[in-house]
Amino acid sequence: MIKGCQNECTAGGCSGETGKHMADSFKASDLIVTPATTLKEKPDPNGLVFGAVFTDNMLIIEWSLASGWEKPYIKPLQNLSLHPASSSLHYGIELFEGMKAYRGVDGKIRLFRPTLNMERMARSARRATLPHFDQNELLECIRKLVEVEKEWVPYSTTASLYIRPTLIGTEPSLGLKKPTKALLYVILSPVGPYFASGIFNPISLWADPKYVRAWKGGTGDCKLGVNYGSSIYAQQEALEFGCQQVLWLYGEDHQITEVGTMNLFLYWINEDGESELATPPLDGIILPGVTRQSILDLAHNWGEFKVSERYITMSDLTAALEEDRVKEMFGAGTACVVCPISKILYKGKHLHIPTMENGPQLTTRFLNKLSDIQYGREDSDWTVLVS
Repeated sequence: MIKGCQNECTAGGCSGETGKHMADSFKASDLIVTPATTLKEKPDPNGLVFGAVFTDNMLIIEWSLASGWEKPYIKPLQNLSLHPASSSLHYGIELFEGMKAYRGVDGKIRLFRPTLNMERMARSARRATLPHFDQNELLECIRKLVEVEKEWVPYSTTASLYIRPTLIGTEPSLGLKKPTKALLYVILSPVGPYFASGIFNPISLWADPKYVRAWKGGTGDCKLGVNYGSSIYAQQEALEFGCQQVLWLYGEDHQITEVGTMNLFLYWINEDGESELATPPLDGIILPGVTRQSILDLAHNWGEFKVSERYITMSDLTAALEEDRVKEMFGAGTACVVCPISKILYKGKHLHIPTMENGPQLTTRFLNKLSDIQYGREDSDWTVLVS
C-alpha cells in the first residue's frame, strides 16, 4: 500500500467503500478481445519520443449509473466519440495513471508494483467522483492488454512500454455534478528516456513562489489531469529562463514540494550532522509516487543513513549549500525513474547543486537497483509477470 492514503486500501479495493461498488465492477473473465488486423511497424527503440507513438490496440470499458460497468473490450486503437457537453471536457472530471511494462534480460515481460498504481487510481476516482472499480480486475485486464501487445514492449533495457490507464466523465450535460456516465480506457506507448537531454543527464530547475502546483485541501495528492494542465504555463516560463523544469514551492517559507512532475529527494548532512535522505511528507499536496515509495522502501531496508519524510525550505537548502552539506538532489517518477539535479534558479541567483560531483553515488545506486528489478536482472516480489 502507498503510504498516505487515508483509507486502508488493498489490492482488491478500498475499505472506505461499500461492497456494492465491488460487486458492480467489470470482470476480467468477461473481457472480449477483437484485436487489430492491420498492424503498424514497430519503432526503433533508440529513437522513441515520450508518448508520441501508440500501439495497435486499447482497452475500453463503459460505465453508467443506470447499468453499471459494461464488459471490458480490447479493440483496435481508435478515436473516442464524446458528446460536446461531456463533463471531462468542461470541468476536467478525469484522471489517469502512469506505469510501465519492461522486457527483461531473460525475455520475460514485467510490471513494476502495479497494485500501487491501482490503489492510487481508485483514490483519484473517489476524489473526482468517478465510478469505483475492482483494482484486481482492472490490473488483470491491463495485463491481458500488454500480453496482446507484447511485441510492442521494446527489446531494450533503456526503453519500455508506457501504460496510461484513464478514467473520464462523459456526462452529456453542462450541469456541474457527479457524472452518471464514464469511460475507462487504457492506451500503450513505447517510450525511451523521458527528458530530451538523455536518460541520466542532470537538469536545471526554476523556483519561483508566484506559482504553486497544489495546496492544502486541493487535489495535489491525486493523479488528476487538472494538476498537470495548469502547470504548463509555469513550465514555459522556466524554459524562457533557460531551465528545464519547475521546482514547485509552497507557503510563505518556500517549502520545496515537487520538481516538474516528479517527487523530490535531497541527500545531505542535516542540521544535526547526520547523513539523511529527505523527501517532503505526504500532507495532501504531494503525489504519493510509486517510485518515491520504492526509494523510501529501499533506503529503509539498507539502513545506512537516516531516511525522513520532512519539510525542506529553500532557506534550509541555501544554508546547507553555503555550508557544503548538500550531497545529491534528484527527482523520481515512473517516466524518468530518477533524474539528477544540478542547478536551481531562485530569486535571480543560480544555486549550484553538487549532485554530479558526488558521483552521483546514491542517485546512481537507486537507478541501478530499480532498473535491475524492472528488467529482471534481480528477482523481486515487486514485479508481476505478464508473459
